[in-house]
Amino acid sequence: MTTFMDRLEQYVADRRRYGSDWTSVETYLRPFAIFADAEGAEWITVRLFLQWKDRPGAAGTTTWAIRESAVRGFAAWLKAIDPRTEVPPQGLLRKRSQRPPPYIYSDDEIVRIVTEAARLRSPLGLRGKTHATLFGLLAVTGLRLNEALGLDDRDVDLDAAVLHVRCAKNGKSRFVPVTGCTVCGLAAYRDERNRALATAPPAFFTGENGNRLIARTAQRNFAMVGQEIGLRKKQAGKQKSGWGPRIHDLRHSMATKTIIDWFRQGRHLDHEMYKLSTYLGHVNPGGTYWYIEAVPELLQLVSERAERSFRSGEKS
Repeated sequence: MTTFMDRLEQYVADRRRYGSDWTSVETYLRPFAIFADAEGAEWITVRLFLQWKDRPGAAGTTTWAIRESAVRGFAAWLKAIDPRTEVPPQGLLRKRSQRPPPYIYSDDEIVRIVTEAARLRSPLGLRGKTHATLFGLLAVTGLRLNEALGLDDRDVDLDAAVLHVRCAKNGKSRFVPVTGCTVCGLAAYRDERNRALATAPPAFFTGENGNRLIARTAQRNFAMVGQEIGLRKKQAGKQKSGWGPRIHDLRHSMATKTIIDWFRQGRHLDHEMYKLSTYLGHVNPGGTYWYIEAVPELLQLVSERAERSFRSGEKS
């Protein structure tokens, strides 16, 4: 009898003829094929797939969504060979979007991050200046990392105190005003960068080769800084990023602190949320309101305001 492992090898080989890399699909399907063979199954059924899922061992919803998709593709291919094969229906497993809870950096932690980043060494001395300025900009503007790295030098208008963000997540450009302190920091970095490179490069944030800084490099340096100041747990071995707060949490921190300040100032939240949503580049305010339920302090402030409004007879 042909085993599921045999069929898997045929399936992957067949798909690779199309020129795609099916290594990841094979990685997800191999445990299923081993399980099916161990169970003595002759063909795939929905019950067999669910039995595999219910085995001891933990996996997140995202992992199981990928596994389900892989098994569905494999089963659809097998059905042409054995009509008894059942293709698990799409959406068989309930999938919930699970965003990791944000880590809200304190002002002191942000100062430590920027200070430690400035100590990063390099032959021209540009590495520390680049990352300290980048991390500081992310903290005060809430830009996404790729948005900041996508800035061209011409996009940083220091006279008008405005950044032209062209590489936004939703494909739309926007203008982001910045404060005078931020302008001074960006101007100082531009001067140091041009001096070190002896030219004005097209990209604003660059490496010492003059090329645009890439996200992987920025994330690796952020992880190193986080480990040095004790914000991230270290891992054994070289080039390990460790565990702990992420660079994207700088964006979360900026948004959360802004909303908390509005509460304390007694501002009308619904009106202000549209402004923050536009500033952050969210498609709609729903992405901004997420912070209220994701951050306990914000949720507590909302509850307290609602209770006060109820007691006073005002609309919440």
